[in-house]
Amino acid sequence: MTSRIARTLLGLVLLFSSWEPCMGTNGDYLPYKDPNKPINTRIMDLMNRMTLAEKIGQMTQLERKNMTADIVKDYAIGSLLSGGGSVTKSEATAREWIDMVNEFQRGALSSRLGIPMIYGIDAVHGHNNVYKATIFPHNVGLGATRDPKLVKKIGAATALETRATGIPYAFAPCVAVCRDPRWGRCYESYSEDPTIVKEMTEIIPGLQGDLPPHKTGIPYVGGKEKVAACAKHFVGDGGTTKGINENNTVADWHTLLSIHMPGYYHSIIKGVSTIMVSYSSLNGVKMHANYDLVTKFLKDRLRFRGFVISDWEGIDRITSPPHSNYTHSVLAGVQAGIDMIMVPMNYTEFIDTLTSLVKNNFIPMTRIDDAVRRILRVKFTLGLFENPLADYRLVKHVGSQAHRDLAREAVRKSLVLLKNGANADKPMLPLPKKASRILVAGSHANNLGYQCGGWTITWQGVDGNNVTQGTTILDAITEIVDPSTEVVYSENPTTEFVKSNNFTYSIVVVGELPYAETAGDSRNLTITQSGIDTMSNVCGNTKCIVVLISGRPVVIEPYLGNIDALVAAWLPGSEGQGVADVLFGDYEFSGKLPRTWFKTVDQLPMNVGDKHYDPLYPFGFGLTTTKVQDQIASR
Repeated sequence: MTSRIARTLLGLVLLFSSWEPCMGTNGDYLPYKDPNKPINTRIMDLMNRMTLAEKIGQMTQLERKNMTADIVKDYAIGSLLSGGGSVTKSEATAREWIDMVNEFQRGALSSRLGIPMIYGIDAVHGHNNVYKATIFPHNVGLGATRDPKLVKKIGAATALETRATGIPYAFAPCVAVCRDPRWGRCYESYSEDPTIVKEMTEIIPGLQGDLPPHKTGIPYVGGKEKVAACAKHFVGDGGTTKGINENNTVADWHTLLSIHMPGYYHSIIKGVSTIMVSYSSLNGVKMHANYDLVTKFLKDRLRFRGFVISDWEGIDRITSPPHSNYTHSVLAGVQAGIDMIMVPMNYTEFIDTLTSLVKNNFIPMTRIDDAVRRILRVKFTLGLFENPLADYRLVKHVGSQAHRDLAREAVRKSLVLLKNGANADKPMLPLPKKASRILVAGSHANNLGYQCGGWTITWQGVDGNNVTQGTTILDAITEIVDPSTEVVYSENPTTEFVKSNNFTYSIVVVGELPYAETAGDSRNLTITQSGIDTMSNVCGNTKCIVVLISGRPVVIEPYLGNIDALVAAWLPGSEGQGVADVLFGDYEFSGKLPRTWFKTVDQLPMNVGDKHYDPLYPFGFGLTTTKVQDQIASR
């Protein structure tokens, strides 16, 4: 009898303790806080309680700079973000990131309805804003691997490191199909071929988790170690005229659907939570104002059920010059179907403008409710209402050895061997580890920032080795060769230096300097002049392997005659050992070109399948090598 009473009392205690988080300040039961209720029921209950101001607050995303927890509370702000390089402090630890995010979250939770905010960040090749995080190869390199399973693992590792800093939302992946390498964002694209881009959407279940059965197309995030993903930039951003960033894409309906849209079909099928709109225009219509594509096609026809987010000040750029008619921009952007507006700084202007447009019947409440419903669906799916505050249990995963090993594997598989000796009978690679003296040269051989590229620690990328944790290509070479081999490093050696030192062979690592977005637009696609000079001084005077660090194909044909072996290493990230692993034969070259390598820029744009296709190296090209044992070099 006593045990029966005890069990009954225990059951009542558990019942009431589970109800406590579902109670309001007045003791009333709040269905939207009840995790046992269906998501649609919770959304409906919460929206019925929300004022117009609270709904517009949910549609507003602010940059963390100059923000306070009180601002988040007072305006019921729905989201915050870190732009490229926006950190709580230089070299902040994962714990310090969590402290910062949680402080803002407590502001959101102290608002009238306690709706948690969602924090987003550009984790586009690993958690790249964060000091000591693992930096994976940029997407162009991953496209060269032709390995969707590997990319899925990278998504899972990126999600874990992002969550380890308290952040549940990543602005990735970029599913653009870059059709012109002059575009400054081309390295964010997996390939010029939409089939490869489509296959690489496998990163989404890596970031978010595998969709449960019978949930196809519904936004999904599978637990505290996963993040909400964002397919971007909808749509056609990789097809702009002359590759000019944010420019106009001219395309008929068939081209749009066959080239630029497949990545979005498959992202939606795999449950992507959000989609970001492109700065670019399509046939003269700004995508941020394109109702036909954002609402009628993406939402209505493709039945995308997550939320649509603008790019950074994207609605401002609907007008030219930007922000010249802000009321029109807000009206056009929201009416086009954008649900969350990235308003980094001028939040009161946006909130006041949108409020006025609704109150004066220029924007119907049905449009506001559609936006808020979608935002709340993602937040409920993320579990933010149950677990709004991040804890410290995942901090150990930032830059973990397991993730660095994965990145090293990705580097190995991304390398594309373009030339290997004068002919197949006399290959230059793989290199012998045992040699008397070898030269390592070039501006990119001993520069971690250069080998990571843009979107690393800062928006435009960085210079030097004291920016984050990783291994330079020089250090990797020094470590992998036989202890008896003398490694001589000279960034810009003279011809006389090369001739006088009797090197067994030389490795020249050169390429592009880091860049992002418009700053990377290039009409000539050349590497640095110092790189050209180094190739000239070294190659031809010794056996020479050139490793190119670049976000895209660059002009190389004029120099090929003096180069014995040529490797496209793209932007490999923090784990330079992956380059040495393959150069010295511990692993085979297996990467295939994700992009056509042109002869001259006058041929551009040129893509596989074009009528007049005359490349230096065709799409899909890539020589292979065989894994070998150490051998002694002959002179």
